[in-house]
Amino acid sequence: MEYHIKQYDLEQGALEIQYIEEFFGEFPRKKTAAEIVRRLTGRAHLILLATAPLPDDPGTVLPVSFKVAHEIKVPETEAKLVDLMHRLHDHVQFAGRRVLYTWIGGTRRDWRGQGFFRALTEQQELWAIAQGFDEIIVKTKNKFYDMRGTLDHLRFEVVKYERNAADNAESKVYLSKKLLPEMLKTHRSAKTVVEIGN
Repeated sequence: MEYHIKQYDLEQGALEIQYIEEFFGEFPRKKTAAEIVRRLTGRAHLILLATAPLPDDPGTVLPVSFKVAHEIKVPETEAKLVDLMHRLHDHVQFAGRRVLYTWIGGTRRDWRGQGFFRALTEQQELWAIAQGFDEIIVKTKNKFYDMRGTLDHLRFEVVKYERNAADNAESKVYLSKKLLPEMLKTHRSAKTVVEIGN
């Protein structure tokens, strides 16, 4: 299978992400395009979206999976990222290194298990290595079993687990992957990548 991936510039990409997030019932709060633009402006970032035809109508192509990542700056000024760095200061070295944070992403339920998220992650790694990043970090919740399984297959390592005392399913899981050029040899997704608006 060949995956069709679009890499967007900031403005159009933010609108596309706002649109696709409407299809994710498990996200308690959807990101707005304005919120995405505000977070990504002034920092290196990557907005990827995979599309696929409808099984019963191949002429209709839909966005089915997405991934948004951005650099973490040192010093960082965004409050949520300052908090993230504080939580991970014993586990990830930020100073003197380029760290990419996978902020948001997912695959629509009917298209899960078909390799879309893997293809996006492999494209993200290719871009990140070309941009000189040293490490990718991601935060998820214990209850997102499919996401955790995918990250495990992609060799992300758990670096911290924050237990939620009231509900372990809500516990936070922080994962990391060191970026090395030789890891590109392990990529296996055939991809066509089109840059939109760049």
